[in-house]
This record gives sequence, structure tokens and C-alpha cells, in this order.
Amino acid sequence: MDWKLELVFVPVSDVDRAKDFYVNKVGFNADFDERPMDGIRFVQLTPPGSACSIAIGEGLSDASPGTAPSLQVVVSDIQAAHDHLKGNGVDVSDIDVQDWGHFVYFADPDGNKWAIQYLPQRPNG
Repeated sequence: MDWKLELVFVPVSDVDRAKDFYVNKVGFNADFDERPMDGIRFVQLTPPGSACSIAIGEGLSDASPGTAPSLQVVVSDIQAAHDHLKGNGVDVSDIDVQDWGHFVYFADPDGNKWAIQYLPQRPNG
């Protein structure tokens, strides 16, 4: 039996601002944005090529905005990822080259922290 992590909740204070950031600046796909009942808004966003999405919205979690655990995605080209984020106005770190991987870091408007990782020893990052 497979156990697949497919959705991570990210607490935000302003759903529309967060959706705009993740879709138009970071480049996630907007998969779903619905209000299934009063007090609930469910927005699902997926990084390109990922099997795992994030969920933002209203009435989904008691967690305070900006308190998601550090999140990480892996890419095949760290320079292209850095250039994409910077070109879209994301406050992104310089590339941090470590023996085990190369990283760039950024946060969403609420302070949820992200790392982008490139693993040079792994095919396609």
C-alpha cells in the first residue's frame, strides 16, 4: 500500500493575496478555488510537476498565518528557479551552495518559509 503525501495546509491571513503570490510570482498552478459551505474557502495550488499541493483558504485550520513548517521543493535548475522568482519580484536569497545541495530561500507574504533545493548528484535535481 502506498502512502502519498499530496496536500499540505499553509495558513495565510489574506487568501487572495496569497493566491496571487503563489500563482503569479512563484508559478504554482491554481487547481481549485471553491466555497463548499459558509465559512469555508478551499484553494488548492500545486508547484509545476509536483504530486503534492498546498491548500490555503478560510476555515481550514486553527494555525496562525505564517506558521507553516518550513516547506521545500526540489528543482533541476537552481539558477533558473532563482531567476524566475527574482524576476517576478519575490524577495529571494542568493544561491547557497552546500556539499549536499544548492538552495534558495524565500517567504510568502505571511512569513511561511520556503526552500528551493537542487541536488547536483541526482538526475534532474
